[in-house]
Amino acid sequence: MTQQQRRRNTALEKLSDTGLSLADSSQDIRNRKVIDRLGEEIGHVSGLFIDQDERKVRMLEIRAGGFLGIGDRHVLLPVDAITSVTKDEVHVNQTGERVAHSPTYDPTLFAEAPAQDFWPYYGYYKLSPYWGAGYMYPEFTPSRERPITD
Repeated sequence: MTQQQRRRNTALEKLSDTGLSLADSSQDIRNRKVIDRLGEEIGHVSGLFIDQDERKVRMLEIRAGGFLGIGDRHVLLPVDAITSVTKDEVHVNQTGERVAHSPTYDPTLFAEAPAQDFWPYYGYYKLSPYWGAGYMYPEFTPSRERPITD
């Protein structure tokens, strides 16, 4: 099996469900505001999905809309959409409207889902999936996500 096939078949799982943590807790972007490419706040990072083999963050779960938890929508966004990370914010290269109309995210369907189940998100946002040939893990400015440790 090639590296590309192995990555594609690797399950993604929510970091909070694994018992793992980021190697550097200051790099944890959960609960930070998500700012779209127009400078508008679109929600906050409510979760991170990692791949089981490389233990790298691959998807952000964004909680957007609603009031006091009523009517919010949870959407997924590939980590490749991040343009920069600050102490309080995660900036992405998408608009809030684009994110709001993304494919539906149903947590019951994604419990340890293989990577290819996340393809609709990569296609929708016009981003290359991490299992593709020549993929390079993104670097974020000024901070950078670090690999996950046990």
